[in-house]
Amino acid sequence: MSLEYDLIIIGAGIVGCVAAVAFGKQGRKVLLIERDMSEPNRIVGELLQPGGVIALEKLGLSECLENIDSIPCYGYGVFYGGETVSVPYPNVNGKPARGRSFHHGRFIMNLRNAASKISNVTICEAMANDIISCPLTERALGVICTPKGESDVRHFYAPLTIIADGCFSKFRKDFILRDVQVKSNFVGLIMKDTVLPFPNHGHVILANSPVLMYQIGTHETRVLIDIPGKLPSNGSGELKKFIENNVLPFIPKSVQPSFCEALQTERLRSMPNSFLPPSTNVNGGLIILGDAMNMRHPLTGGGMTVGFYDVVILSDLLSPAQTPDFNDTGLILAQLQVFHWKRKFYCSTVINVLAQALHSLFAAADDKYLRILREACFNYFKFGGICVSHPCGMLAGLFQNPLMLIFHFFAVAIYGVYRIFREDTMLHIPQNMLKSFIVIYTACVVILPVLWTELKF
Repeated sequence: MSLEYDLIIIGAGIVGCVAAVAFGKQGRKVLLIERDMSEPNRIVGELLQPGGVIALEKLGLSECLENIDSIPCYGYGVFYGGETVSVPYPNVNGKPARGRSFHHGRFIMNLRNAASKISNVTICEAMANDIISCPLTERALGVICTPKGESDVRHFYAPLTIIADGCFSKFRKDFILRDVQVKSNFVGLIMKDTVLPFPNHGHVILANSPVLMYQIGTHETRVLIDIPGKLPSNGSGELKKFIENNVLPFIPKSVQPSFCEALQTERLRSMPNSFLPPSTNVNGGLIILGDAMNMRHPLTGGGMTVGFYDVVILSDLLSPAQTPDFNDTGLILAQLQVFHWKRKFYCSTVINVLAQALHSLFAAADDKYLRILREACFNYFKFGGICVSHPCGMLAGLFQNPLMLIFHFFAVAIYGVYRIFREDTMLHIPQNMLKSFIVIYTACVVILPVLWTELKF
């Protein structure tokens, strides 16, 4: 194994594998370091939105979605208060847009296999211990790691290192000042041989907190339960009791038998739902990508789409035509400034803000004004037309205009105000004026701070 490369990538996950393929195809000599090359087993990262499918096609990796028993997904069914509404993806080139859902580990293994077939890519199963830095300039020079099964460390050198070690990044704290925020957890289980009300669709059930369901294989359906605040103890049985009391009553009747069986027989696994606004890469010789750099609530399933488009943009900016030499630190830092803003208007800003805003609305159990917005959002979908196609297109990563997001979010808020006056008498106009003001104020509090985080460096 060589000790010098053009590019070192830490983490052979979603972003790391795709970046290795993209840069390897450009003729760069790439070292991909992964701590554990066995098939991962996660409860998230199992639904790829149509925008992510398109990005994967642009990277020449669409075959990685094949032969893993993946399931086509054409939109969502939303359940609230005993009612349902269909929220299909908009058409793309005259055909219905299609996402794909699958077992996360199988998809990762396909991506790793694709990376291993690139002649310029070397995969090393090793624990990355530290970043080698120049003592004078603090420029990254490479990685110190311990290969699996060995006790001695190795030093690998490259003019550029990409850190893509995921949501639990080991190196994030050394290079990013922002803190990860966690306000809820997903609890996951799998139902077997379940017939869902909307086949080939994701299901969003607005209980006290949102519940997601989508098929990830011929016989398996993933269930993700969003639980705000501190997670009840699983070992003591509190978590199962919490789900029985607070979630089960809201599950569609046709699905409840499968849900109960899974609750009794499946191991309940949890995952923190994190939020981390994006940061500009300012360290010479170093780039942080994927969940290590930017996370949003996984309610909308947009993380992989953002990650794939990040690689599309970055591999173009750092292509041999635009960036011939990775030793040119000044040029790379300039290109990373372009990358930071270009990714926002590709899809990351819309997906990031939409994920946080929808979670605030859909998890509105205790705030009556958020509940007004949640009810308005559900009934807004009933209008159909652009009231469905635009929001779902943004969620799918197909529409990237932040102004479209702002328009529809405040259209929902104004519709909520209209419903306040429509459903009450003339005698209550003064108090409804105050209530309406608080609803609009609440909408601003939900979306504007998240938008502001996207405008920062």
